[in-house]
Amino acid sequence: MSVYSKVYKQGTETLLAACDENVLGKTFEEGEVYLNVKESFYKGDTTDPTELKKRLKRATISNLVGEISVNTALKMKLANKKDVLYVEGVPHLQVIKMM
Repeated sequence: MSVYSKVYKQGTETLLAACDENVLGKTFEEGEVYLNVKESFYKGDTTDPTELKKRLKRATISNLVGEISVNTALKMKLANKKDVLYVEGVPHLQVIKMM
């Protein structure tokens, strides 16, 4: 399974949107939490784990959905497991690097 990632730049900020291919285009709901994995936001390049790590290092903000995407950030110690939100069992993580 691959990961889609898309990089957005705004001034000094670099936003990385990444999701596993199996969740792209899907919507998940659990209680009041609603997660829409829009193709227009997440679908960029097909990215392997090595490239995803490079992009995560450069990003100041990351928005990640799916096991591969989220676990890559966790292995890099960009966040802790307790920071992961699960919606219908799908992991979602947002990381903001404070400089």
